[in-house]
Amino acid sequence: MIRVLAADDHPIVLEGLTRLITKHDDMRLVGQATDGADLLDLVRDTLVDVVLLDISMPGPGFTTVIRTLRKERPRLPVLVLSGQPASQYAVRVLRAGAMGYVSKDSLSEELATAIREVADGRRYLSPSVAGSLVDAVTNSERPLHEELSDREFDVLRYTAAGRPVKQIAQELGLSPKTVSTYRRRVLDKLKLESQAEAIRYAVSNGIVPEVDEEQG
Repeated sequence: MIRVLAADDHPIVLEGLTRLITKHDDMRLVGQATDGADLLDLVRDTLVDVVLLDISMPGPGFTTVIRTLRKERPRLPVLVLSGQPASQYAVRVLRAGAMGYVSKDSLSEELATAIREVADGRRYLSPSVAGSLVDAVTNSERPLHEELSDREFDVLRYTAAGRPVKQIAQELGLSPKTVSTYRRRVLDKLKLESQAEAIRYAVSNGIVPEVDEEQG
């Protein structure tokens, strides 16, 4: 029996994951989390074989969560679920230590297979994700945001989602001053002049869903 812990901040998605998991006799849902901090706490207190991790949850950035899980439970496979473009996230996810990456668009067809694969110690990438990943790593003209550190990338995502400095600081466990420093570094590395330009850059490069630039 594969014990699965699902983490997503959308109740409808969690409900869908529950249905997809429980219809298979060889797997069981043992817990649900709605943010990164809750997920880490649950893993520490729950017997689990596979973690399903949404890439856009509140709390610590997804790379921080994955690295923490790898440090505390090095043999626990993490399967990332995302509705974001794979070309922008898959490399970071795998580099952080995740065992797989599945597009939310194909969950109903692929989730059970992906869970079984990573539970057996094998990596799993959706075919569409694998194609995007190949395109990303073979493209000779790498976008500027690939030069950002994981923390800088998190700050860019949260900024582009319209979150103010204090909220970003709280969710990432940083001081507001540190977040502001990261914001400046992001602008410098992306060769931008303002946060509004950073938002436009993030949206145009598929890093976040389209947002209202007047936020944050």
